[in-house]
Amino acid sequence: MRQQPDDDRAYARRVTRTPEALDRTFAVVVEGYSYLESPRWHGGRLWFSDFYTHRVVSTDENGADSRVEAWVPHQPSGLGWLPDGRLLIVSMRDHTLLRRESDGELVVHADLSSLAAGPLNDLVVDDRGRAYVGNFGFDLMGGAEMAGAPLICVDMDGGASVVSEPLHFPNGAVIADGTLFVGETFGNRISAFDIHDNGSLSERRDWAKFGPLPDTADVTSALSALALGPDGMCRDSEGAVWVADALCQRAVRVVESGEISHAIHPGTGVFAVALGGSDGRTLFICTAPSFAEHERRNTRESQIITTRVDIAA
Repeated sequence: MRQQPDDDRAYARRVTRTPEALDRTFAVVVEGYSYLESPRWHGGRLWFSDFYTHRVVSTDENGADSRVEAWVPHQPSGLGWLPDGRLLIVSMRDHTLLRRESDGELVVHADLSSLAAGPLNDLVVDDRGRAYVGNFGFDLMGGAEMAGAPLICVDMDGGASVVSEPLHFPNGAVIADGTLFVGETFGNRISAFDIHDNGSLSERRDWAKFGPLPDTADVTSALSALALGPDGMCRDSEGAVWVADALCQRAVRVVESGEISHAIHPGTGVFAVALGGSDGRTLFICTAPSFAEHERRNTRESQIITTRVDIAA
């Protein structure tokens, strides 16, 4: 075994400190999908995207009343709502942000093809209707070398601009108290930015750091260097973040600085989470055996499962 540098040992002590991992009961809410992402509790329903069946779906808390809300041929991902209630949907492969009008029609809210080098990914919308959108930065599924990707801010009128430095695969995001939190899947960290009145962002700062940045552009090597791979995430009422750890098949509750207070291991891959339900204490967990497109496209093994937590959204 290699000798760990001092910084590595410090990270390992903090991240592997035994978190609370109680015996849990899981319930399956929906199943039979290809690869589920971007769960959102909105309007008393759970909304989510299914990558390879190209559907945005909503369902009730128990999964008994599911309906297709939109068909997105170029692969849906992040979801959010404008202040007037219209839905925004990331269309990944054609680099567009779609808007669902009140009559259900999908229109282009913004074309981000000139600003995004890789497929679009998750998004979060602030209370002024500005959407902050991440992208892969490179062709992950095609085996390209890693490259950074900045956050893009899309205004209410569809105008778009780059508002951050290149990040290491910006993924799940939340906004709270004027601060934008973004999980960097290949960065071993959750970053934070202050949101200025004009929508621009402050300089990036570490909110939670799980290890050093991988010193490689090779995806396989980078994955082996990660302590935690932040994917979709949500925030609870105490200011902690539940984040899907795409690397270690778990959902973890993280407090500022990177300490893990709780860990949930459902026994399969975990790629996104959301808090919701009638009392805000249901944790919805998007699961699948893996994330690779060639393994998921023609399968229907993805589920959303739930478990109960103590601290509400």
